[in-house]
Amino acid sequence: MKFLTLSQQLLLSLVACILLMFSSGCNSQKFPGKPTVALVVKTLNNPFFNDMEEGALQVADSLELNLLVQAAEREVDVEKQVQIIENLIQRRVDAILLTPSGSSEVVPVILKANNAGIPIINLDTKINMDLLKSDGGQIATYIGSDNYEGGRLAGRYLVEQLGGKGKVAILEGIPGHETADSRQKGFLDGIAEAPGIQVVTSQPANWERNMGYTVFQNILQSHSDLNAVFAANDLMALGAVEAIAASGKNYSDIIVVGFDAHSEAIASIRNGEMDATIAQNPVQIGRMGVLQAYKLLNGGSVPEEITVQIKLIAKESLTNNNIATD
Repeated sequence: MKFLTLSQQLLLSLVACILLMFSSGCNSQKFPGKPTVALVVKTLNNPFFNDMEEGALQVADSLELNLLVQAAEREVDVEKQVQIIENLIQRRVDAILLTPSGSSEVVPVILKANNAGIPIINLDTKINMDLLKSDGGQIATYIGSDNYEGGRLAGRYLVEQLGGKGKVAILEGIPGHETADSRQKGFLDGIAEAPGIQVVTSQPANWERNMGYTVFQNILQSHSDLNAVFAANDLMALGAVEAIAASGKNYSDIIVVGFDAHSEAIASIRNGEMDATIAQNPVQIGRMGVLQAYKLLNGGSVPEEITVQIKLIAKESLTNNNIATD
């Protein structure tokens, strides 16, 4: 009988681990003795999700959990996100924290996670619960901001700044997605009591800065007398700011309101470019997500929904306390 050398044994173990990683997972070899929680966000090219990752890492480290953070390159790539979740199910992670790129499109893969006994904690963007429940699926809890209320706050702010009269444009997120739809509906309800406010156009820019720039540049060419724009996230708002500069207009000519309050948007408000943003708390969302996962993995119960506070941040109210995210 031929005996293997130590180096040969190690090589065979490595090959076996790689094969396992593509089938049932290799967590026990990579993370001995620790539960593994996966955080799947829409993209890591957005400061909002970077902050969420930061909060999740803080709690994971303190609770001695392994945290895997994965995302598609672009927020619109729901197929890639579904593939990521399927791979995590194959790896047999212990829990998945999910910010869905498509509220309905992710339902089938959530059912797979349910069948595998992996709890899903829904963060930020709500999953289509009517569809999920009709298919017999479930999530452990939802953690996020009230996007409708944030949109309403933005609408009320513009009504006040415009004195109840003016022409407004909307830069939407991805049409049909819960976050985008809730923010837009809240905004429209926020301006509904001011009949002098006219929404001249509402167009998607898919949450992206470059698209925000291009779409708003075209809007300015069609509506030279525009008074304000509500962008459903800060990246699109910053794109709008760039389009205003490129058009030769002054920043004071058009009121720009965003959503998320990430650091570059705050700097833009301080510089007199943007006028306001709706502050969420992505760090806290990430922290709460990992904490609820830890409770579930230790046999505890979690509430059906956890709402994280939001507020409007405008230049006149900017202080360190106003924009704290932790």
